[in-house]
Amino acid sequence: MKTILRAVVAGGLLLGAAACSTEAPAEPAKKTVPPSSAVDVPALVATEVRGGNGEKMQAPPGWTVSLWARVPGARLLAWAPDDKLLVSRPESGDVLVLSEGKQETLVEGLNQPHGLAFDGSTLYVAESDQIDSFAYAGGKVSDKRTVVDGLPDDKSAELGGKYAHALKSVAVGPDKSLYISIGSTGNISAEDRDADPERATVLRFADGKLETFARGVRNGTGLAVAPDGDVWTAVNNRDNTPIPYEGDDQGKVETSYVNDHPLEPLARLEQGRDLGWPYCNPDPDVQPGDKDSPLSYTDRPFVRDWDTNRDGSKLDCAKLPPVEQGMGAHSAPLGLSFATQVPGAYGAGALVGIHGSWNRKPPRPPEVSFFAWRGNKLGPQQTLLSGFQREDGSRWGRPVMAVQGPDQAIYVSDDYAGAVYRVAAS
Repeated sequence: MKTILRAVVAGGLLLGAAACSTEAPAEPAKKTVPPSSAVDVPALVATEVRGGNGEKMQAPPGWTVSLWARVPGARLLAWAPDDKLLVSRPESGDVLVLSEGKQETLVEGLNQPHGLAFDGSTLYVAESDQIDSFAYAGGKVSDKRTVVDGLPDDKSAELGGKYAHALKSVAVGPDKSLYISIGSTGNISAEDRDADPERATVLRFADGKLETFARGVRNGTGLAVAPDGDVWTAVNNRDNTPIPYEGDDQGKVETSYVNDHPLEPLARLEQGRDLGWPYCNPDPDVQPGDKDSPLSYTDRPFVRDWDTNRDGSKLDCAKLPPVEQGMGAHSAPLGLSFATQVPGAYGAGALVGIHGSWNRKPPRPPEVSFFAWRGNKLGPQQTLLSGFQREDGSRWGRPVMAVQGPDQAIYVSDDYAGAVYRVAAS
């Protein structure tokens, strides 16, 4: 069984002070609590990327990995009703439409387009400052309308051109509500909770009204609706967290602690849920306060943040519901999707593009993760695809999102290599 419930030294794909970026020796990996509900699958094996330049990935035995399209800056993905694949490119300001051996510009001239979602033949595109809708047919769009405007980005007057997480994601609920991820302006910018609209949230738009659905979501780029209709988010959490526990190191920012804290949540959302940021941090320590504590990423409680909520007066962390699942600190989860039937023993589950940490030695590697969906719950994190990182810590690719196609293959966007891969079972 190949799982990634493990601890390695971690930085984070997060903006803020760079305490983790100093040269530091590698920390030994901590023990993890063995997952009890992981799918029993064979270990991954080296697989060369067909059509590539000799790159190799780790994939399930017998699976093939092919370079399906060259797409510089490829970010989030969505399948259209006519079985064409849409790819957003924030830096280029456009959305492409891909089919076998062909790619065209679907729409251009947008402001950092990122999230994509379909409701029948209606396509929703999340720009950094608004949500657009289009009528989609035959690989073309028409009838552009602004559905939600005034979303915060670096052009917002009160932010003075500074916004760390301007990219938005969008999902459509079973009741036709729109769910929109609004990232925080910084690492621990508590003023986001008092903004209008509130930042570091997932907003809900329904019946012409925009409201906060869930708060304390530092950067919930991963946003998707599960088979049972519930909304889930995968979150990039904060960086440089001081040690909160009593002792000589309390209040210090130590690499050995920052490496594994806080975990990156994968959480089921409901109206009014609070994921704690920046006052409470989900804690992977099975034995809180013990430097050698084993780590766990399932049903994890919150602890007070030393910088922002030392005495607990800002938020009672003990009252927050535990985080259902999580990933190692600074994994930088981005795209989130649900697959109905991944081949082999995997079955139904969530796919998460792990972008990998940006400022640590050794870096946490990028990968595509799988979380089994059983009984309307997600199981622990398991590696579906890896190998983007070389032994010296450098990378040739960084996956952003994985989605299952109409042909049951998994399609993976990679903004670093500028590619979309097709991963298929034999």
